[in-house]
Amino acid sequence: MLLTDQVIWRYRDGKVIACVEKNKVLQENLVEIQQVCQDALEDAVLMGCDEQQFRQVLAQLIEQLNNPYLAQE
Repeated sequence: MLLTDQVIWRYRDGKVIACVEKNKVLQENLVEIQQVCQDALEDAVLMGCDEQQFRQVLAQLIEQLNNPYLAQE
């Protein structure tokens, strides 16, 4: 089972996002991100990169994501 099959999306106030289309988009985005990350990991390992280092770099990348809507909240 993929992580994407287990996610119950919520609004900032904690209420469940019930909109089918919103959930569909969020699900599709996660599946796409997972596939891109999987492909990149496989490429890195095939080229001899240390797997743990690659995973750390991915984690750092996620930590550096910027919320462009933060000022509007």
